[in-house]
Amino acid sequence: MLLFDSHCHPQFPDYDQDRGETIKHTLKEGIFMICVGTDLETSKQAIELAEKYEGIWATVGLHPTDIHETYNLKLETWEELLKEDKVVAVGEVGLDYYRVKDNKSRAKQKEALNQFLELADKYRKPLIFHCRDAHKEMTNLLSEWCSIHDRDKNTNHLGVVHSFTGSMEEAKKYLELGLYLGFNGIITFTNQYNEIVKYAPLEKILLETDAPYLTPVPFRGKRNEPLYVKYVAEKIAELRGLSYNQVAEQTFENTKRLFKITNPK
Repeated sequence: MLLFDSHCHPQFPDYDQDRGETIKHTLKEGIFMICVGTDLETSKQAIELAEKYEGIWATVGLHPTDIHETYNLKLETWEELLKEDKVVAVGEVGLDYYRVKDNKSRAKQKEALNQFLELADKYRKPLIFHCRDAHKEMTNLLSEWCSIHDRDKNTNHLGVVHSFTGSMEEAKKYLELGLYLGFNGIITFTNQYNEIVKYAPLEKILLETDAPYLTPVPFRGKRNEPLYVKYVAEKIAELRGLSYNQVAEQTFENTKRLFKITNPK
């Protein structure tokens, strides 16, 4: 049964010693990957991996904690990357108020997010959203953006809220906007999101690892790997009373649909 890790970072230094081996072993197990960029350099590295391996696709984005008050977002540079064949999304981008406290930097995050939304719209790419301690601001911003751009929630494949750790109310707001929710190893070591995992339509759930971070049970304390996405699938199946194959098949199709991937191999 094929699986899709919709959010991982195999280009990060954590894999410098065994990157090729890790990727080949993961692909051999039937697990495809979306390699997510977090700044200009890691976005370029993601594209390099996607071009090197069948079964990997790339995204380009700027993590909100890498945006500073004086940061100059050179859109032309990002546009060139978005033209690459195996780039399937803009991300990860978003808001992070957990690490960033001052209002000027938060305003800069919003400014950058709006710019990336426009880029994604121009190139017809979905987005991968990072959001921490800013869900109200994020849903308000996205609601306003969708209204201005006349986005219909029933046909809107705007993107996914990766590593969702919000409340039930916040999950409902994202789903109302047509967004997908990404779940990872967090759900294997806390029951805080059990009801949300059970509530969200399976057609709106993506599996992810966020590797090398957020390692699931039974490997807590060790480096995470895209291979471990199967433990996320197992937990979702357990919570929803479904078979592993049902979860694997539907989330695989969800990932293909959102990122417009046809005939993956």
